[in-house]
Amino acid sequence: MSSAVTTMERASQLRFLTCGSVDDGKSTLIGRLLYDSKLIMDDHLYALESDSRKHGTTGEDIDFALLVDGLEAEREQGITIDVAYRFFTTPRRSFIVADTPGHEQYSRNMATGASNCDLAIILIDARKGVLTQTLRHSLIAHLLGIKSVVLAVNKMDLVDFDRTRFDEIVADYRAKTARHAFEQFVAIPMSARFGDNVTTRSERSAWYEGPTLIDHLEVVQPPAGGGSQAFRMPVQWINRPNLDFRGYSGTIVSGSVAVGDLIAVPRSGLTSRVTGLIGPTGPLDRASAGDAITLTISDEIDISRGDVLAPANDRPEVSNQFAAHLFWMAKDALMVGRPYLIKLGTATELATITGIGHRVDVNTGEHAQAKNLQMNEIGFCNIHLARPTVFEPYADNQALGSFIIIDRFSNQTVGAGMVEYGLRRGTNIHAQPADVTRQQLAAIKGQEPCVIWLTGLSGSGKSTIANILQRKLTMLGAHSFILDGDNVRMGLNKDLSFSEADRVENIRRVGEVAKLMVDAGLIVICSFISPFRADRAMVRELLPDGEFVEVHVDTPLDVAEARDVKGLYAKARAGKIKNFTGIDSPYEAPDAAEIVVDTAALSAEEAADAILARISPRLGRTA
Repeated sequence: MSSAVTTMERASQLRFLTCGSVDDGKSTLIGRLLYDSKLIMDDHLYALESDSRKHGTTGEDIDFALLVDGLEAEREQGITIDVAYRFFTTPRRSFIVADTPGHEQYSRNMATGASNCDLAIILIDARKGVLTQTLRHSLIAHLLGIKSVVLAVNKMDLVDFDRTRFDEIVADYRAKTARHAFEQFVAIPMSARFGDNVTTRSERSAWYEGPTLIDHLEVVQPPAGGGSQAFRMPVQWINRPNLDFRGYSGTIVSGSVAVGDLIAVPRSGLTSRVTGLIGPTGPLDRASAGDAITLTISDEIDISRGDVLAPANDRPEVSNQFAAHLFWMAKDALMVGRPYLIKLGTATELATITGIGHRVDVNTGEHAQAKNLQMNEIGFCNIHLARPTVFEPYADNQALGSFIIIDRFSNQTVGAGMVEYGLRRGTNIHAQPADVTRQQLAAIKGQEPCVIWLTGLSGSGKSTIANILQRKLTMLGAHSFILDGDNVRMGLNKDLSFSEADRVENIRRVGEVAKLMVDAGLIVICSFISPFRADRAMVRELLPDGEFVEVHVDTPLDVAEARDVKGLYAKARAGKIKNFTGIDSPYEAPDAAEIVVDTAALSAEEAADAILARISPRLGRTA
């Protein structure tokens, strides 16, 4: 397919979305466009009339929103929940429109709908004016690179098409979104229900001299992005049907490639020449953006899923750190320092949000300090990946600049982001080799080092057991050290509070210190409530297999509370201590701890003996 044909096809088709706050009339507007475009069959129209009587909100009139509210729950509640896509044409152009939900809890669906659109129609109820969700959707559209906006001031019939009210809303919206610098902006007064200024000019707004909505949509040419046109193909699959063929399959996301081109694998730096291109219908001489192909090369080099192929003389960035705008979608807040999975292109990597530069105030656009991101909040974050990965700024390449964040335990998508720029610091830091190895240090001590991680409620007996265990190890000639929650917070972590975010950081720092001590050949006994599975897993992943021994000090809440040696439970019950585990903050018990000791049935001495019996093979012999 030639680039001229591609450009022509894009010019003749427009992808746009409707967005804004709930009940602003988004679905009704799309229904009106479909109806006025004569795209509703007679049987469908008959069913719509019947559904309008059953589910409609417009009295005897047709409820056009029902054309796109397809889910039963949507019809019953009169809201849009999922993204609904519709296709319609006029003599001058074809359109793909995404109807996105207005409720705050479904903002993630709006972001999904906006990700492939050229233009956004922001609807506003003329009675309500600019709302928080209006501004949130505008910010998301801006971050996703949409530069062309139509402000549809809807339900003008309910304010008697008052020009002053229209001008007030437009001025308010422009003032509150000035930071977004939309390149194309048109404001239209309309009534989607009755069709005023949708496809035909309204006599009720004689003062309005601009285009109708459909007139504008038929001629608008969204600003071209400044993105990279260089060849980029994320590798999705290694095609190996037999011993005589090896190909690399994927979809080209930008640029083009031809047989004979010299290409590179940016992550490894290796290069090779293209020897063949195979498309769905057979061999090709050249392939372009949007084509799904299998590519063969002249050399046997290491390429795997997640790698990106690019021209040898025009490679994308490779780094293990970047800064990005992040839209948080989960009920549980984003925690700085907690590891997540990140999916960028076809690569899935372990990643950590290492810092939040600022959170964006949706109402004002101002930047505010933040330690975490709550659901539907947007922040500017630094992200560290477990290994160098290929990416490009979202403004240059949407496919290699957009990513999702996945919770490692629930496998739920919890965030979505757009890369702003790379942070090159990670490529300038390298591990300094030591002349004396961790194996030699362990051999000198005559033991196999490990971390014994005691987790459990406050009052379960962790610290007492840790002290007894260390005493017994010392009597056996073992070399050990205790990291205790209270002691660490008196020094290393004295700057941290007991907020959920700081508790994550507390465990992250302790895990790094414990790792260094294990490298020194020590048996490290860690005594921490450490209530979250994800944080304990983070420490486990720092160490080689078998060197993290999780001990669940299993004590029922009522037993731990009855002990209440420090009086903490009583204070928590009285509201004097916030975020106290077991009272107003959860404890996530281990799913498969290596050792479980029930301190309601065992004494601290017996619990220590049980742990010692399990780790005794590590004593008296070298690693």
